[in-house]
Amino acid sequence: MEFQSQSRAKILVYVILGFAAFFILYPLVLMLLNSLKTNFEIFLNPIGLPENPNWGVFAKVWAAANLGRAIFNSLLISLGTVLSVCTVTSMAAWVVARRSVPGWFLISLYFLVTTTIPIQMYIFPLYFVMGWLGLINQPLAVIYIYTAIFTPFALFLLRTYIVEIPVELEEAARIDGASESQIFFRVILPLIKPGLITVALITGLSAWNEFLIAVTFLQTGEAATATARFYQLIGRFSSNWPEQMAIAAIIAVPVVVFFVILQRRFIEGVSSGAVKG
Repeated sequence: MEFQSQSRAKILVYVILGFAAFFILYPLVLMLLNSLKTNFEIFLNPIGLPENPNWGVFAKVWAAANLGRAIFNSLLISLGTVLSVCTVTSMAAWVVARRSVPGWFLISLYFLVTTTIPIQMYIFPLYFVMGWLGLINQPLAVIYIYTAIFTPFALFLLRTYIVEIPVELEEAARIDGASESQIFFRVILPLIKPGLITVALITGLSAWNEFLIAVTFLQTGEAATATARFYQLIGRFSSNWPEQMAIAAIIAVPVVVFFVILQRRFIEGVSSGAVKG
């Protein structure tokens, strides 16, 4: 009786997960299928299979839309943001976890409040500041803004990891003659590796998919990211749905594949942080 109950529960879980997977993957599969059709096929049967798949559409839009440059820009900005966020927040989290920082409550409150303010509220002052610094159409401006946006979450997450590390490990390293930098790089960093991977994944994917800041601060075609480039091409390819779907697939599929490969690390990092917090 107990075995039957467990089997029914397991079947129910698989059914729920199957529905969830279907609703998550269906838009992506539909986008790929429609990119291989003609305009007439899409209007006639948007959810059906293509009669004669046109695989050449991907090579065509890759060259016509200059997607190689846009994807390179997105990759550069995402990696730069990940490196900046992980470096700054890991060091800052170690300090706030181990030292008595004056005004830490107010600082943390400030971080929490700023994360709730819509980005539209401060995008115009930021634009004037970046224009005054000569950073419009420069990836550095976007990396700087992304770093500021993603820092609060990363700081709080990494702090929960460091708080749980026994202080005795650091004291033993100091007794052995290790400097503060050696303690950080050889003791702290290896122990918070799951948290760093989680921060890197969330930050990288968010920076890759971000649109408003990218389209505001990177206005030229050569500096545009993949998402901004797609927005710029909507008018050009507005009457050609297969080419629009192909461009969207080229931009979206690598990110989905990357996340699927590292999703176990992501879940482990988030669950570990939740338990420790």
